[in-house]
Amino acid sequence: MAVYAYTRVSTDRQASEGESLSVQRRMIDGYAQMHGLTIAHVYEERGVSGSKPLAERPEGRALLEVLVTGDIVIAAKLDRVFRSAVDALSVLADLRAKGVSLHLIDLGGDTAGPMGKLMFTMASAFAEAERDRIRERIRDVKRDQKARGRYLGGKAPVGATVTDDGDIDLSGHIALRAQVLALRSAGHGVRRIAAELTAAGASISKSTVATILQAAEGAEA
Repeated sequence: MAVYAYTRVSTDRQASEGESLSVQRRMIDGYAQMHGLTIAHVYEERGVSGSKPLAERPEGRALLEVLVTGDIVIAAKLDRVFRSAVDALSVLADLRAKGVSLHLIDLGGDTAGPMGKLMFTMASAFAEAERDRIRERIRDVKRDQKARGRYLGGKAPVGATVTDDGDIDLSGHIALRAQVLALRSAGHGVRRIAAELTAAGASISKSTVATILQAAEGAEA
């Protein structure tokens, strides 16, 4: 019999700072010590979204591949292992068929037995519902921000500026776009337009000039 631990954080920042990983590891170490178990290996998933099924994560897949009858898997929380009820129930069924025990500390430990299975099923469904609710809130917020002209993240259009309160000022981008189109109307090519605007302090690349021209041509079509 071997005892394995599984931990996961969903962002690179959490992985680099290590706080969430260390908290999970302390919970698992304490649980193992209390039950007289020795952990053979910790499968640490760094910067991987919980929306991915366990078998599609690098460490999750490696864990599932080494498990044999009698092994034990310990995780601090259900949502560190699963975020989909379907994936959770499928993996749990496979583990039970193989004779592997899954211990989830936030659910009280071993998920074996009728009560453990009931708690696992209910918690898995709630975890998936919470994930969907979070996604819906994010969509609503982004939709509202877009309607109000708020900056939604990513790379701002060349020439545009983002204000302190999250608004995006497109006046600079509009002026730069007008200059690009004016130079194009004068017969200048992409390379020369980029060079002239950069010399004037705009710092615009050839690819950006080409993108602006393509968008303008598409609008006229």
